[in-house]
Amino acid sequence: MEHPASAIARDLAGQAERLCRRYLSNGRREGNYWQVGDVRNTPGRSLYVRLRDSPGGAGRAGKWTDAESGEHGDLLDIIRASTLTGTLAEALAEARRFLSLPDPPVSAGMKATRDISTGSPGAARRLLAICKSIAGTQVETYLRGRGIPPLPGLDVLHFHPRCWYRRSLDDRGDVPSAMPAMVAAVTDIAGNVTGAHRTWLTPDGSDKAPVAFPRRAMGHLLGHGVRFGIAAPVMAAGEGIESTLSIYAAVPTLPSIAALSSAHLAALVLPPSLRRLYVAREADAAGCKAFATLTRRARQFGIDVRPLDSQLGDLNTDLRTIGLDALRANLLAQVRPEDRP
Repeated sequence: MEHPASAIARDLAGQAERLCRRYLSNGRREGNYWQVGDVRNTPGRSLYVRLRDSPGGAGRAGKWTDAESGEHGDLLDIIRASTLTGTLAEALAEARRFLSLPDPPVSAGMKATRDISTGSPGAARRLLAICKSIAGTQVETYLRGRGIPPLPGLDVLHFHPRCWYRRSLDDRGDVPSAMPAMVAAVTDIAGNVTGAHRTWLTPDGSDKAPVAFPRRAMGHLLGHGVRFGIAAPVMAAGEGIESTLSIYAAVPTLPSIAALSSAHLAALVLPPSLRRLYVAREADAAGCKAFATLTRRARQFGIDVRPLDSQLGDLNTDLRTIGLDALRANLLAQVRPEDRP
């Protein structure tokens, strides 16, 4: 028997454009796609939703991908992001209202969960389970090329020699379906794996793979992140893995969290023990907005938020250009004296 969530997701796909106009109203239609900034209806063009099935059946209506964060999903996920609690139960109720469907009969065995084989936290955990240590692999080569030295606490990073890559419409036809990848575990504040982030690499690990979307994520990312070090009263956070690792390399006494995108940084769930958070503030409009949103949220819990600004627009660019010692000096100049090592 088809799960109710799957049936509703299919029905939503038949009304993809109407749904986008309601829940992603800050976007616009571009051909067979609806483009917007992210699932939270931020203005922009990073996320695109397919509005109709492709003639050959390769692309299905209602499927979406966020080119910035690598997230993907269906229209039920879009509705879920718009709800107050973010639970599947509330998303299903809202979807039924949108579709003018009656409420389902209540049964003791009914569960508000979806059993999906890909893109779920379970799929992320299965991927991580078959990965290897990064020692001596292309991941070490890649990180070294980004100026990041060997560090303790990198066990959240893993290596997969042939990680499957789903080609997009923007990829060339000769893009391989499997490539070496750095796979990072995304966890909640309790340490539970909620997702995985993949960075596909060239065969020698010298750079990211030459594909349309070398970074993609799976599972539940909102509020969670890739964590380096153990949660403490004073921590750091950033958007990308490389930028966040640049902080951790320069100031290893600051446990750090990579939220994976500006939207997710703004929505980061903060540990209850946190009293001060240093945030890598990206120089673009999205980065400044994320910093302002996170600061406003954190202050409600009595958490002091302080920016860490780069000299060249990005902390990893700083690291690769001016070196580790100069980056450390720049960051420590922005850190309160009592938080310095």
